[in-house]
Amino acid sequence: MDGNGRWAKQRHLPRAVGHQRGVEAVRTLSRAARAMGLEALTLYAFSTENWRRPEDEVSALMGLLKRFIQSDLDEFIRDNVRLKIIGQWRALAPDIVELIEDALAKTAANTGCTLVVALNYGSQDEIARAAAKAAEKGAITPESIEAELDTADLPPLDLLIRTSGEVRLSNFLLWQAAYAEMWFTDVLWPDFKPAHLEAALEQFGQRERRYGGR
Repeated sequence: MDGNGRWAKQRHLPRAVGHQRGVEAVRTLSRAARAMGLEALTLYAFSTENWRRPEDEVSALMGLLKRFIQSDLDEFIRDNVRLKIIGQWRALAPDIVELIEDALAKTAANTGCTLVVALNYGSQDEIARAAAKAAEKGAITPESIEAELDTADLPPLDLLIRTSGEVRLSNFLLWQAAYAEMWFTDVLWPDFKPAHLEAALEQFGQRERRYGGR
């Protein structure tokens, strides 16, 4: 979900306003994904590298996260959405951890769309943690590592979308993206609408996935 800052800069607005509009886009797209019947939607909300941003921007992002959970939890429960968090989210501030734990517990039994939020997440860190856990249990194999990934209980990644014209993975779901389809767009995240998601899914449906075969 890239481009919040650039969206704000283009409009001569504070970056915080761009992040606020980004959260609104999250809300709209997560609802659209459920309506489209997607099994899981994973959103890269805060990376391990984002700690390098200015302290006031990090604080604003954490505040938005708290408000999102507080305001949308009842909707998740009502709409049968399961919330899942990946990354080292337990290292966040205690009040945020408490909110997350409550939301996870209240949505754990839901059987509809799984909304996955990557918080304090970096894929290289995830793979290293998974490999270490696999080593504690025995042989290190692709299967044993995959079983320890944060996403172990999720379906395989089919489609990875990146907004704002950036054409790289930026330490996101590196393992899971091994055979995923990629879809890149110049649209900045606050302007990303359900119609863009539909276009990505339509193009995905037209691709032939061979998984290394002919």
